This record gives sequence, C-alpha cells and structure tokens, in this order.
Amino acid sequence: MGRLWLRAGLLALMTSLVPLGSAFAHCVVGNRFFPATLNVDDPCVADELSLPTISSFKTGDDPAARELDISGEFSKRITDRFGVSVGSTWSQLRTPGSPTVSGFQNLETAFQYQLLKDATHEFAMMASLDIEWGRTGASSVGADPFTTTTPTLLFGKGFGDLPAEVGWLRAFAVTGGLGYAIPGSSSTTSTDPDTGDPTATQNPRVLQWGGSLQYSMPYLKSAVVDLGLPDVVNRLVPIVEAQFSTPVGNTIDSGTKTTGTVNPGIIYIGDKYQVGVEAIVPINRDSGGNIGVIGQVHLYLDDIFPNTIGRPLIDTSAIGKGN
Repeated sequence: MGRLWLRAGLLALMTSLVPLGSAFAHCVVGNRFFPATLNVDDPCVADELSLPTISSFKTGDDPAARELDISGEFSKRITDRFGVSVGSTWSQLRTPGSPTVSGFQNLETAFQYQLLKDATHEFAMMASLDIEWGRTGASSVGADPFTTTTPTLLFGKGFGDLPAEVGWLRAFAVTGGLGYAIPGSSSTTSTDPDTGDPTATQNPRVLQWGGSLQYSMPYLKSAVVDLGLPDVVNRLVPIVEAQFSTPVGNTIDSGTKTTGTVNPGIIYIGDKYQVGVEAIVPINRDSGGNIGVIGQVHLYLDDIFPNTIGRPLIDTSAIGKGN
C-alpha cells in the first residue's frame, strides 16, 4: 500500500506544476503526426498521459502464467527539447497449481532530449535515458532487486517526401528504437528452497530493439488525397509494432536467444486523445504462451490543458530575446 501512495503522490506532484512557457507538444514533424505507440516509444518529447494501458497475455514460463498488466505513464516537458516521464505497472500472475500473486513492478523513469526534427523529410530523433528503479516493486511479480539503466535512441520517418507520383504510399511512416539495458548488479543471489544453499544468477546486458510500420489515414486525407471517406476512417492509423530483446553480455545463465512480440493493431486519433488496441503475438515459445491483447487510452495534455500542465516548465524560446 505504501508503494501505491508513493506512485500516486509522484503523479499528483508532477501534474500540479504550473509551467512558465508554451510550445506545441505533439509529435508533429512537418505535415507528419506520429501517434503515441503502445509498445515502442514515439520519437518526440511531449506533454501526455497514458492511462490506462491494459494488457493480457501468457508468459513464456513453463508452465505459462496468465499475466494481467495495468499501467500508467505521465510525460512532462521541462523545456521545448527536454522532458521527463514516470510510469508504473500493476501486475497479476495466475500460474496453474500456484496461488495468484499481484503487485507493482519497479518504478520507471525516463529523461528525454529531442535531438532533431526535420520538417522537410518528416524525420525526428530523440535520446532517452530510461531507469527502472530496483526494489521499488514486488519480487512476487518479478520486479528486480537491482536498478537497470537503458540508454536509448528513438527515431521516426514519414514518407511524405517521396515523389508525388507514388501517391498513397506517402502516407506510410516508420518508427524505431534501440536501447542497451545495463543491470546495476552483475548477479543476483538467492537461496535454494530445497537445500538452503545460496545460488548466484548472472544478470545479462540486453539489447532492446524494435519499431513500427504505420499508415496514417489523417495524413492521406490532408497531404495526399481526400477520398471522401467517413470521418471515423480518416482518423485511423493501422499499425504493426515489433519489440525484441537479445541478451548480449553476461549471458552464462540467460543464453543469447532473442525473445519478443509482433503487435498488429489500430489507433484512433481524436482531437484531444487517442485510443489504440493491438494483438500481442509472441515470436517463439520463450516469448509467450499464446496471442494476447493490449489496449491504451492516451491523452494529449497540451490540448486538454494548454495554459497549465500542457506547456513546458521553461520557455526557452524567450531566452536571448530582447524586451
């Protein structure tokens, strides 16, 4: 219960801050809008709230457990280019023959910097330092006792700069991310329940990589051709995401097998929010027991609260300008 109030307090504190400046927050690059994706982060610093994100799937354990995750993430711009985010996930695990367990995963934060936005080529790039804080979650649901730091590079590229002759192909876009997860401890020691002897398990360094292929119906209408489709169709973004993890260091116990999922789905873009749903398709048995599902409600805080929490804390655009 103490961890629950800590997470609620952190979220309330950050959302109560009254910013000093203003700038456009969505991931808009030229004519291209990159929606917030459900599995791999989009490449822009923004003011936004994902609440809730709910997923249900079977784990890759033997026997497989049915896992339910409910999470939230709050992202806040400090300046036009620099932002922070904080997120937390509550998990429930149902394993055949074992009691149901539940609890919070470790608290996660990210420090993000917008490296580039090229409007002409619809290209964006962002650097992020992601930190999962050890011992802030419940070990019963798999939360690690050590902190993991993951430097990450994220990008997005729209194809609106292709020749006009290719027509509808210009509505395609891709995003991607590459991170290197570094555990704060090289090994974790536990006690064998049968013998009472201590056992050390090596914690691997992991390459985390993935991306998305998306087709923007809003872009097709506004920048390519208006087909006269219903408004609800013109707000859809069909998408396929993929996320993978490959142990690349300290792999004596983990091995080097890649695990991950492919996530086909669709995102609906509203005026101040978006709603997305995707399937969770494991790429192998170690990645999951069957097909799961993930859904998310995502709020654009710069549109909902344009004069308060939807603006950066510091207006860097005014720095250096005369009165």
